[in-house]
Formats: sequence, C-alpha cells, structure tokens
Amino acid sequence: MADIILKKERDKTARRYHPWVYSGAIDKVVDPVEAGDTVTVRDSRKEFIAYGFYNPRSQIAVRLTEWNEKLLPDDRWWYEKIRQAVANRQRYVTAPDMTDAVRMVFSEADFLPGLIVDKYADYLVVQFLTAGAEKMKPLVAASLNELIHPAGIYERSDVDVRLIEGLDKNKGVLSGPEPPDKVLIRENGLPFMVDIKNGHKTGFYLDQRDNRRLVSAYAAKREILDCFAYTGAFSSYLLKGGAKTVTLLEASSECLHLARENIALNCPEKTTVDFLEGDAFDRLRYLCETGRRFDMVVLDPPKFAVTPGHLKKALAAYKDINLQAMKILSPGGILATFSCSGLVSEESFQLALFWAATDARRQVQYLHLLTHPADHPVLASFPEGRYLKGCLCRVV
Repeated sequence: MADIILKKERDKTARRYHPWVYSGAIDKVVDPVEAGDTVTVRDSRKEFIAYGFYNPRSQIAVRLTEWNEKLLPDDRWWYEKIRQAVANRQRYVTAPDMTDAVRMVFSEADFLPGLIVDKYADYLVVQFLTAGAEKMKPLVAASLNELIHPAGIYERSDVDVRLIEGLDKNKGVLSGPEPPDKVLIRENGLPFMVDIKNGHKTGFYLDQRDNRRLVSAYAAKREILDCFAYTGAFSSYLLKGGAKTVTLLEASSECLHLARENIALNCPEKTTVDFLEGDAFDRLRYLCETGRRFDMVVLDPPKFAVTPGHLKKALAAYKDINLQAMKILSPGGILATFSCSGLVSEESFQLALFWAATDARRQVQYLHLLTHPADHPVLASFPEGRYLKGCLCRVV
C-alpha cells in the first residue's frame, strides 16, 4: 500500500476526522498508486493518520475512510460498513406500508465516500461518485444483495461529478432484472410513482421527506404555488393538508406528466390544481406583474452552486427568486424555501433571504429551520455533508 505524506502542519483537519485531503496538502506520494487505490496517509514525521483512497485527478486527492491503523479497509471492512449503514436505517424499513423509500448509504456520513444507495420499494438505486467507490462496485453489489435481497439493483452514476474524478458517466442494471419504467413507493403513507432510471438524482428527493410533512401542516385553506414542482411530491402533501388550490410550476413537461399521475394517486377528487410549464424565474416575474397573489409559496430549486466559482452567482439567484416569491405572497403568507447547494452555508442562505426581504420591503419570521432527515446523517467532523437547508417563514 502506498504512503501519502502530508506537508508540515497540514494534518490538522485529517486528525480531526475530516474525510477530505486536498492535493495542496500533500508533500509526496511514496510508491506508484492508481486512481481509486487505498493508501496510508501520514504526517510530515511519517506517523499514521488514516487510510483512504487516492485520486490524483481530483482536487480532493484523498478521501479518508478509517482512522484506526488496525482496521485496514479491505473487502471485509467495506462489507461491515455497508452492513452498519443498512442496520442504522432499520427503523425506516420496519413499516413499509408507511415508508419504503429510504437512503441506505450516504457517502462520507457512512464512512464510504462516493457511495450512495437509495431503496425504492423492492429496488435499489446506487451511485458510485468517486474512483475509490468505483473500484468496489462488484463487492458493493454482492454485499447489498446479501444484506437487503432487493428485486434488482440499478446504477445511476450518470452525474457530472464523475467527470471530475476522471470517470465516465454510467447507467444501467447492476444486478437482477431491468426495473420497470416507474416504481410505486410509499412515503409517510402517501403513494408516488418514481422514475428511477431517468429521474433527477436517483429518481426522487428522499431528503425532503420530513420537510414535506411539516410544510403540509401549514397548507389548510391556502392558495399555494409550488415552484420547481418536479413530480408533485410537495403538492400532493399540500393537497392532503387541506390546501384550497395548488399550482405546480415546473420547467420539464416530462416531470409535469408524472406529477399529474402522482396528484391523481393521492388526491383523485381534487380539481383545484393547475399545472404551469416554464422557467420559475420568468413565471414568478410574470405573476408579480399581473397582480397574482398566493397565501403560500414553496421554492425547492436545483443546485445553483456546483463549484466554488459558481457561489457568487448562486447567492444572487437565491436572493432573486426569493425576492420574487415574497412579492407575490399575501400579507402573512408562508414561504417554504430551500437550497440543496452544499457550497452555500446556512448563514449565506439566510443572508440572501434577508436581502430579498429588504428589497421586497417585507419582514420575515423564521418558523422552522429545515434540513434532511435521519437517513441522511451528518458527521460533526464533516459539516459539508449538511447540503440541504431550508426555512419555513412567515412573510409580513
């Protein structure tokens, strides 16, 4: 196993269990090593810090996995980490009639950097986002089959982050038969059709499970606009929560088609639902100009900041879209607004909301500060893992 020697005084974060070692912290690489190989990380005095896997193509050169020198990250180690992650989600899968769509493995939070495993009813969807995780693909598939016994495992490694790792995008059956075009799941007792083969991320926003339920408690008798509605999950909860009307705004016609199916599944008797196709920024401005007002607005946009270079524009976009939303809210209206950009801190997101409120000449009262549920845990040593942040606000 090759050694990675860190520069003097560049070992502090690694010793504090932060799982990323940047290329600039490395003094030298001892012995030949290929992308994805397991390495030993040592300080400038050659003392052991941790094991991890190395990728010279990535700015994050080493992803640390194990800080106990006696526990080598071999095949058995990987199996045990996957087993522990699955066991930690057991409380979610004991009542499949209520919820059978759960994140089973969450990358660094489960000490398996780059591995995502989502369970959708009887199927698993996996992503291998790092060179180290990619090398373990056969072992991961075998372990998941043994531990969970899914009907099939489908790979969705078709994301841009793999290009940064020097990996090609990949998608297709990893184990078992080809899954159906749509998989029926349940979340908090509500049914949804999910496109695990072509949908966003792995098919469904599992990280919003708790937030959807909370936001729906404020829906009764309100006229609501659901922006970036995707396949209608928030809207279904809002209608179940007693909303007077719900308008879904989504740029993708394919997503809106599936949203119609999910609304029909959950609220077949509802006729007070509108579907708008278009860009949320443009539509919000138009609604404001035409004097349309809502009692509640939900903003759940895609990631605006993919790299640090995008951060300034991302914050401007968060400020702008929340400004437009506040302008179309009736006095005392509710705004449920989110950011899934890991590079955007909670403080920066709230600052964007502050400036939006200032320009809209509104006051904002925070009712709840929101994040992802317990099947998306966050390590204290790795706050970057808390990518989803949200605010449920009253705008007065």
